[in-house]
Amino acid sequence: MKIVAAKVIVCSPGRNFVTLKIETDQGVYGIGDGTLNGRELSVVSYLEEHVVPCLIGMDPRRIEDIWQYLYRGAYWRRGPVTMRAIAAVDMALWDIKAKMAGMPLYDLLGGKSRDRVMVYGHANGSDIDETVDAVGQYIDLGYKAIRAQTGVPGIKDAYGVGRGKLYYEPADAALPSVTGWDTRKALNHVPRLFEKLRQTYGFDHHLLHDGHHRYTPQEAANLGKMLEPYQLFWLEDCTPAENQEAFRIVRQHTVTPLAVGEIFNTIWDAKDLIQNQLIDYIRATVVGAGGLTHLRRIADLASLYQIRTGCHGATDLSPVTMGCALHFDTWVPNFGIQEYMRHTEETDAVFPHDYRFEDGHLICGETPGHGVDINEDLAAKYPYKRAYLPVARLQDGTMWNW
Repeated sequence: MKIVAAKVIVCSPGRNFVTLKIETDQGVYGIGDGTLNGRELSVVSYLEEHVVPCLIGMDPRRIEDIWQYLYRGAYWRRGPVTMRAIAAVDMALWDIKAKMAGMPLYDLLGGKSRDRVMVYGHANGSDIDETVDAVGQYIDLGYKAIRAQTGVPGIKDAYGVGRGKLYYEPADAALPSVTGWDTRKALNHVPRLFEKLRQTYGFDHHLLHDGHHRYTPQEAANLGKMLEPYQLFWLEDCTPAENQEAFRIVRQHTVTPLAVGEIFNTIWDAKDLIQNQLIDYIRATVVGAGGLTHLRRIADLASLYQIRTGCHGATDLSPVTMGCALHFDTWVPNFGIQEYMRHTEETDAVFPHDYRFEDGHLICGETPGHGVDINEDLAAKYPYKRAYLPVARLQDGTMWNW
Protein backbone atom coordinates (compact mmCIF):
# COMPACT_ATOMS: atom_id res chain seq x y z
CA MET A 1 0.00 0.00 0.00
CA LYS A 2 1.40 3.41 -0.94
CA ILE A 3 0.55 7.09 -0.73
CA VAL A 4 0.06 8.32 -4.28
CA ALA A 5 -1.19 11.87 -3.71
CA ALA A 6 -1.67 14.47 -1.01
CA LYS A 7 -3.19 17.91 -1.32
CA VAL A 8 -3.87 20.87 0.91
CA ILE A 9 -7.34 22.42 0.86
CA VAL A 10 -7.79 25.93 2.29
CA CYS A 11 -11.29 27.26 2.84
CA SER A 12 -13.10 29.85 4.94
CA PRO A 13 -16.74 28.91 5.69
CA GLY A 14 -16.96 31.53 8.44
CA ARG A 15 -13.29 31.14 9.40
CA ASN A 16 -10.13 29.73 7.81
CA PHE A 17 -9.30 26.03 7.86
CA VAL A 18 -6.34 24.08 6.48
CA THR A 19 -7.16 20.49 5.52
CA LEU A 20 -4.81 17.79 4.24
CA LYS A 21 -6.19 14.95 2.10
CA ILE A 22 -3.93 11.89 1.63
CA GLU A 23 -4.81 9.38 -1.09
CA THR A 24 -3.57 5.80 -1.48
CA ASP A 25 -3.13 3.39 -4.37
CA GLN A 26 -6.03 1.33 -3.00
CA GLY A 27 -8.51 4.17 -3.31
CA VAL A 28 -8.72 4.86 0.43
CA TYR A 29 -8.11 8.44 1.55
CA GLY A 30 -7.73 10.17 4.90
CA ILE A 31 -8.40 13.72 6.12
CA GLY A 32 -6.30 15.75 8.57
CA ASP A 33 -6.49 19.24 10.05
CA GLY A 34 -3.51 21.62 10.03
CA THR A 35 -5.20 24.89 11.01
CA LEU A 36 -3.10 27.49 12.87
CA ASN A 37 -5.35 30.41 13.76
CA GLY A 38 -4.08 33.65 12.25
CA ARG A 39 -1.04 31.96 10.67
CA GLU A 40 -2.79 29.44 8.43
CA LEU A 41 -0.74 29.92 5.27
CA SER A 42 2.51 29.17 7.08
CA VAL A 43 1.29 25.60 7.59
CA VAL A 44 0.07 25.42 3.99
CA SER A 45 3.55 26.28 2.76
CA TYR A 46 5.21 23.85 5.16
CA LEU A 47 2.95 21.04 4.00
CA GLU A 48 3.07 21.74 0.27
CA GLU A 49 6.76 22.56 0.00
CA HIS A 50 8.33 20.32 2.63
CA VAL A 51 6.02 17.48 3.71
CA VAL A 52 3.83 16.36 0.80
CA PRO A 53 6.78 15.60 -1.53
CA CYS A 54 8.24 13.31 1.13
CA LEU A 55 4.99 11.39 1.63
CA ILE A 56 4.59 10.16 -1.94
CA GLY A 57 5.47 6.47 -2.13
CA MET A 58 5.39 5.91 1.64
CA ASP A 59 3.32 3.15 3.24
CA PRO A 60 0.47 4.92 5.08
CA ARG A 61 0.14 2.05 7.53
CA ARG A 62 3.50 2.95 9.09
CA ILE A 63 2.06 5.77 11.18
CA GLU A 64 4.70 5.73 13.90
CA ASP A 65 7.60 5.65 11.47
CA ILE A 66 6.18 8.52 9.41
CA TRP A 67 5.63 10.55 12.59
CA GLN A 68 9.26 10.01 13.61
CA TYR A 69 10.42 10.79 10.07
CA LEU A 70 8.65 14.16 10.08
CA TYR A 71 9.70 15.03 13.66
CA ARG A 72 13.21 13.63 14.07
CA GLY A 73 14.11 13.82 10.43
CA ALA A 74 13.49 17.57 10.14
CA TYR A 75 16.23 18.39 12.73
CA TRP A 76 14.46 21.74 13.39
CA ARG A 77 11.92 20.27 15.76
CA ARG A 78 8.79 21.44 17.51
CA GLY A 79 6.98 24.75 17.09
CA PRO A 80 3.36 25.42 16.11
CA VAL A 81 3.90 25.29 12.34
CA THR A 82 5.87 22.04 12.29
CA MET A 83 3.64 20.25 14.78
CA ARG A 84 0.41 21.23 13.04
CA ALA A 85 1.77 19.96 9.75
CA ILE A 86 2.72 16.69 11.44
CA ALA A 87 -0.72 16.56 13.07
CA ALA A 88 -2.46 16.93 9.71
CA VAL A 89 -0.52 13.96 8.34
CA ASP A 90 -1.04 11.91 11.49
CA MET A 91 -4.82 12.43 11.57
CA ALA A 92 -5.12 11.49 7.91
CA LEU A 93 -3.05 8.33 8.41
CA TRP A 94 -5.12 7.19 11.40
CA ASP A 95 -8.23 7.86 9.32
CA ILE A 96 -6.89 5.66 6.52
CA LYS A 97 -5.84 2.87 8.87
CA ALA A 98 -9.20 2.79 10.64
CA LYS A 99 -11.03 2.77 7.31
CA MET A 100 -8.86 -0.15 6.12
CA ALA A 101 -9.66 -2.00 9.34
CA GLY A 102 -13.37 -1.24 8.99
CA MET A 103 -13.38 0.28 12.49
CA PRO A 104 -14.31 3.58 14.06
CA LEU A 105 -11.07 5.18 15.21
CA TYR A 106 -11.68 4.67 18.92
CA ASP A 107 -11.68 0.88 18.34
CA LEU A 108 -8.29 1.07 16.65
CA LEU A 109 -6.95 3.09 19.60
CA GLY A 110 -8.00 0.35 22.00
CA GLY A 111 -11.76 0.58 22.36
CA LYS A 112 -14.14 2.62 24.46
CA SER A 113 -13.42 3.74 28.00
CA ARG A 114 -16.80 5.54 28.09
CA ASP A 115 -19.97 5.79 26.06
CA ARG A 116 -20.12 9.57 25.77
CA VAL A 117 -17.93 12.61 26.33
CA MET A 118 -18.91 15.48 28.64
CA VAL A 119 -18.37 18.86 26.98
CA TYR A 120 -18.51 22.46 28.07
CA GLY A 121 -19.82 25.46 26.19
CA HIS A 122 -18.93 29.16 26.29
CA ALA A 123 -21.32 31.56 27.98
CA ASN A 124 -20.42 35.24 27.81
CA GLY A 125 -21.94 38.66 28.20
CA SER A 126 -21.05 42.32 28.28
CA ASP A 127 -21.79 42.40 32.02
CA ILE A 128 -22.51 39.99 34.86
CA ASP A 129 -26.28 39.87 34.37
CA GLU A 130 -25.91 39.12 30.68
CA THR A 131 -23.42 36.32 31.40
CA VAL A 132 -25.72 34.86 34.05
CA ASP A 133 -28.53 34.78 31.49
CA ALA A 134 -26.20 33.15 28.93
CA VAL A 135 -25.22 30.42 31.40
CA GLY A 136 -28.91 29.73 31.91
CA GLN A 137 -29.37 29.34 28.16
CA TYR A 138 -26.61 26.72 28.08
CA ILE A 139 -28.21 24.90 31.00
CA ASP A 140 -31.48 24.89 29.05
CA LEU A 141 -29.61 23.31 26.11
CA GLY A 142 -28.59 20.46 28.39
CA TYR A 143 -24.99 21.39 29.19
CA LYS A 144 -23.61 20.08 32.47
CA ALA A 145 -20.51 22.28 32.29
CA ILE A 146 -20.22 25.91 31.16
CA ARG A 147 -17.31 28.32 30.84
CA ALA A 148 -18.34 31.80 32.00
CA GLN A 149 -16.67 35.04 30.84
CA THR A 150 -17.90 38.58 31.36
CA GLY A 151 -17.10 42.08 30.28
CA VAL A 152 -15.24 44.07 32.93
CA PRO A 153 -16.06 47.74 33.54
CA GLY A 154 -13.23 49.91 32.27
CA ILE A 155 -11.69 47.22 30.02
CA LYS A 156 -12.14 47.57 26.27
CA ASP A 157 -13.38 44.35 24.62
CA ALA A 158 -12.64 41.96 27.47
CA TYR A 159 -11.42 38.51 26.45
CA GLY A 160 -14.09 35.88 25.81
CA VAL A 161 -16.94 38.29 25.16
CA GLY A 162 -17.74 37.70 21.53
CA ARG A 163 -20.00 39.12 18.90
CA GLY A 164 -22.13 35.97 18.92
CA LYS A 165 -23.18 33.40 21.48
CA LEU A 166 -22.91 29.89 20.08
CA TYR A 167 -20.49 30.80 17.29
CA TYR A 168 -18.00 33.18 18.91
CA GLU A 169 -14.90 33.62 16.72
CA PRO A 170 -12.20 36.01 17.99
CA ALA A 171 -10.19 36.21 14.73
CA ASP A 172 -12.08 39.21 13.47
CA ALA A 173 -10.02 41.47 11.20
CA ALA A 174 -7.56 41.55 8.31
CA LEU A 175 -5.10 43.18 10.72
CA PRO A 176 -5.12 42.70 14.51
CA SER A 177 -7.65 44.74 16.45
CA VAL A 178 -6.60 46.18 19.81
CA THR A 179 -8.27 45.16 23.07
CA GLY A 180 -7.55 46.30 26.62
CA TRP A 181 -6.57 44.76 29.92
CA ASP A 182 -6.38 45.81 33.57
CA THR A 183 -5.61 43.08 36.09
CA ARG A 184 -6.85 45.00 39.13
CA LYS A 185 -10.23 45.63 37.54
CA ALA A 186 -10.53 41.96 36.54
CA LEU A 187 -9.62 40.69 40.01
CA ASN A 188 -12.26 42.97 41.52
CA HIS A 189 -14.94 41.86 39.08
CA VAL A 190 -14.58 38.17 38.14
CA PRO A 191 -15.33 36.70 41.60
CA ARG A 192 -18.61 38.67 41.61
CA LEU A 193 -19.66 36.83 38.46
CA PHE A 194 -19.25 33.42 40.06
CA GLU A 195 -20.90 34.53 43.27
CA LYS A 196 -23.96 35.54 41.24
CA LEU A 197 -23.87 32.33 39.19
CA ARG A 198 -23.86 30.10 42.28
CA GLN A 199 -26.60 32.19 43.90
CA THR A 200 -28.70 31.83 40.76
CA TYR A 201 -28.09 28.22 39.71
CA GLY A 202 -26.62 26.50 42.74
CA PHE A 203 -23.77 24.01 42.64
CA ASP A 204 -25.13 21.23 40.42
CA HIS A 205 -23.43 22.45 37.23
CA HIS A 206 -19.72 22.67 36.55
CA LEU A 207 -18.41 26.20 36.03
CA LEU A 208 -15.12 27.06 34.34
CA HIS A 209 -13.20 30.29 33.74
CA ASP A 210 -10.36 31.26 31.41
CA GLY A 211 -7.62 33.70 32.50
CA HIS A 212 -6.09 33.52 29.00
CA HIS A 213 -2.51 34.02 30.21
CA ARG A 214 -3.35 37.49 31.59
CA TYR A 215 -2.13 37.15 35.20
CA THR A 216 1.28 36.94 36.84
CA PRO A 217 1.69 33.84 39.03
CA GLN A 218 0.93 35.78 42.22
CA GLU A 219 -2.11 37.46 40.66
CA ALA A 220 -3.33 34.08 39.40
CA ALA A 221 -2.92 32.63 42.89
CA ASN A 222 -4.97 35.51 44.26
CA LEU A 223 -7.74 34.89 41.73
CA GLY A 224 -7.75 31.15 42.41
CA LYS A 225 -8.03 31.79 46.13
CA MET A 226 -10.94 34.20 45.69
CA LEU A 227 -12.79 31.70 43.49
CA GLU A 228 -12.49 28.77 45.91
CA PRO A 229 -15.95 29.26 47.52
CA TYR A 230 -17.57 28.81 44.09
CA GLN A 231 -15.97 25.40 43.41
CA LEU A 232 -14.84 25.88 39.83
CA PHE A 233 -14.27 22.84 37.66
CA TRP A 234 -11.07 24.60 36.63
CA LEU A 235 -9.28 27.91 36.20
CA GLU A 236 -7.72 27.82 32.73
CA ASP A 237 -4.50 29.43 31.48
CA CYS A 238 -4.17 31.53 34.62
CA THR A 239 -0.57 32.52 33.83
CA PRO A 240 1.77 32.04 30.86
CA ALA A 241 3.31 28.57 30.89
CA GLU A 242 6.62 29.17 29.11
CA ASN A 243 8.06 29.01 32.61
CA GLN A 244 6.42 25.83 33.86
CA GLU A 245 7.79 26.46 37.35
CA ALA A 246 5.53 29.54 37.62
CA PHE A 247 2.59 27.24 38.32
CA ARG A 248 4.22 26.18 41.58
CA ILE A 249 3.47 29.64 43.02
CA VAL A 250 -0.19 29.35 41.99
CA ARG A 251 -0.43 25.81 43.34
CA GLN A 252 0.96 26.78 46.74
CA HIS A 253 -1.79 29.32 47.35
CA THR A 254 -5.02 27.86 45.97
CA VAL A 255 -6.88 24.56 45.67
CA THR A 256 -8.87 25.76 42.64
CA PRO A 257 -8.13 23.15 39.92
CA LEU A 258 -5.76 24.39 37.20
CA ALA A 259 -5.82 23.66 33.48
CA VAL A 260 -3.35 24.65 30.77
CA GLY A 261 -1.94 23.51 27.44
CA GLU A 262 -3.98 24.60 24.42
CA ILE A 263 -0.89 26.26 22.91
CA PHE A 264 1.47 23.39 23.79
CA ASN A 265 3.18 21.63 20.89
CA THR A 266 4.95 18.66 22.50
CA ILE A 267 5.22 16.63 25.66
CA TRP A 268 8.21 18.78 26.65
CA ASP A 269 5.94 21.81 27.09
CA ALA A 270 4.02 19.91 29.78
CA LYS A 271 6.62 17.56 31.27
CA ASP A 272 7.50 19.55 34.40
CA LEU A 273 3.91 20.63 34.99
CA ILE A 274 2.81 17.01 34.93
CA GLN A 275 5.68 15.43 36.85
CA ASN A 276 5.46 18.04 39.61
CA GLN A 277 1.66 17.79 39.70
CA LEU A 278 1.25 21.53 39.20
CA ILE A 279 -1.91 21.18 37.08
CA ASP A 280 -5.07 19.08 37.17
CA TYR A 281 -5.99 19.07 33.46
CA ILE A 282 -3.82 19.04 30.35
CA ARG A 283 -5.44 20.87 27.42
CA ALA A 284 -3.14 19.93 24.53
CA THR A 285 -4.97 19.28 21.26
CA VAL A 286 -4.77 16.74 18.46
CA VAL A 287 -3.96 19.48 15.94
CA GLY A 288 -1.60 21.45 18.18
CA ALA A 289 0.41 18.60 19.64
CA GLY A 290 1.40 16.62 16.57
CA GLY A 291 -1.64 14.41 16.13
CA LEU A 292 -3.06 11.40 17.92
CA THR A 293 0.30 9.63 18.00
CA HIS A 294 1.89 12.29 20.20
CA LEU A 295 -1.19 13.31 22.19
CA ARG A 296 -1.48 9.72 23.41
CA ARG A 297 2.00 10.01 24.90
CA ILE A 298 1.11 13.22 26.71
CA ALA A 299 -2.07 11.63 28.10
CA ASP A 300 -0.21 8.52 29.21
CA LEU A 301 2.37 10.58 31.11
CA ALA A 302 -0.42 12.62 32.71
CA SER A 303 -2.24 9.47 33.80
CA LEU A 304 0.70 8.47 36.00
CA TYR A 305 0.01 11.58 38.10
CA GLN A 306 -3.82 11.45 38.08
CA ILE A 307 -3.98 14.42 35.71
CA ARG A 308 -6.86 14.31 33.28
CA THR A 309 -7.37 15.54 29.74
CA GLY A 310 -9.40 18.61 28.78
CA CYS A 311 -8.67 19.15 25.11
CA HIS A 312 -9.04 22.60 23.59
CA GLY A 313 -12.07 22.66 21.28
CA ALA A 314 -12.61 26.19 20.05
CA THR A 315 -13.56 27.15 16.50
CA ASP A 316 -9.86 27.57 15.63
CA LEU A 317 -9.83 23.85 14.92
CA SER A 318 -11.95 22.22 12.25
CA PRO A 319 -14.54 19.45 12.66
CA VAL A 320 -11.75 17.08 11.59
CA THR A 321 -9.86 17.79 14.81
CA MET A 322 -13.09 17.63 16.80
CA GLY A 323 -13.89 14.22 15.32
CA CYS A 324 -10.40 12.93 16.15
CA ALA A 325 -10.59 14.46 19.63
CA LEU A 326 -13.88 12.71 20.35
CA HIS A 327 -12.48 9.32 19.35
CA PHE A 328 -9.44 10.06 21.51
CA ASP A 329 -11.72 11.18 24.40
CA THR A 330 -13.83 8.04 24.05
CA TRP A 331 -10.72 5.88 24.38
CA VAL A 332 -8.39 7.75 26.77
CA PRO A 333 -8.63 6.33 30.32
CA ASN A 334 -7.87 9.64 32.09
CA PHE A 335 -10.46 11.77 30.31
CA GLY A 336 -11.71 14.89 32.09
CA ILE A 337 -13.79 17.08 29.77
CA GLN A 338 -13.89 18.32 26.17
CA GLU A 339 -14.30 21.95 25.12
CA TYR A 340 -17.03 22.32 22.49
CA MET A 341 -17.55 25.57 20.62
CA ARG A 342 -20.09 24.91 17.91
CA HIS A 343 -19.13 25.50 14.31
CA THR A 344 -21.38 27.47 11.98
CA GLU A 345 -23.84 25.78 9.65
CA GLU A 346 -21.54 26.66 6.73
CA THR A 347 -18.60 24.90 8.38
CA ASP A 348 -20.67 21.84 9.24
CA ALA A 349 -21.79 21.62 5.61
CA VAL A 350 -18.21 21.74 4.31
CA PHE A 351 -17.13 19.13 6.85
CA PRO A 352 -19.90 16.51 7.13
CA HIS A 353 -19.45 14.44 10.28
CA ASP A 354 -21.14 11.75 12.30
CA TYR A 355 -20.62 13.00 15.87
CA ARG A 356 -23.62 14.44 17.68
CA PHE A 357 -24.56 16.44 20.79
CA GLU A 358 -26.87 14.89 23.34
CA ASP A 359 -27.69 15.93 26.93
CA GLY A 360 -24.49 17.86 27.58
CA HIS A 361 -22.27 15.29 25.87
CA LEU A 362 -20.82 14.57 22.44
CA ILE A 363 -21.01 11.07 21.05
CA CYS A 364 -18.70 9.97 18.24
CA GLY A 365 -20.16 7.94 15.42
CA GLU A 366 -19.49 4.40 14.24
CA THR A 367 -18.28 5.23 10.73
CA PRO A 368 -14.92 3.61 9.94
CA GLY A 369 -12.21 6.23 10.41
CA HIS A 370 -12.65 9.42 12.42
CA GLY A 371 -16.06 10.09 10.89
CA VAL A 372 -15.36 13.49 9.28
CA ASP A 373 -15.03 14.25 5.56
CA ILE A 374 -14.70 17.35 3.40
CA ASN A 375 -16.95 18.50 0.58
CA GLU A 376 -14.31 19.90 -1.77
CA ASP A 377 -16.76 21.49 -4.19
CA LEU A 378 -18.47 23.36 -1.38
CA ALA A 379 -15.13 24.26 0.25
CA ALA A 380 -14.07 25.93 -3.01
CA LYS A 381 -16.95 28.40 -2.64
CA TYR A 382 -15.35 29.78 0.55
CA PRO A 383 -11.90 31.16 -0.38
CA TYR A 384 -9.26 32.05 2.20
CA LYS A 385 -9.79 35.37 3.96
CA ARG A 386 -6.98 36.75 6.10
CA ALA A 387 -8.07 37.10 9.72
CA TYR A 388 -5.99 37.82 12.80
CA LEU A 389 -6.59 37.33 16.48
CA PRO A 390 -6.66 40.59 18.47
CA VAL A 391 -3.81 41.95 20.55
CA ALA A 392 -4.11 43.39 24.06
CA ARG A 393 -2.59 46.49 25.60
CA LEU A 394 -2.63 47.82 29.15
CA GLN A 395 -4.13 51.23 29.78
CA ASP A 396 -0.69 52.85 29.49
CA GLY A 397 -0.16 51.26 26.08
CA THR A 398 2.06 48.36 27.15
CA MET A 399 1.65 45.26 24.99
CA TRP A 400 0.14 42.40 27.03
CA ASN A 401 -0.84 38.78 26.51
CA TRP A 402 -3.99 38.40 24.46
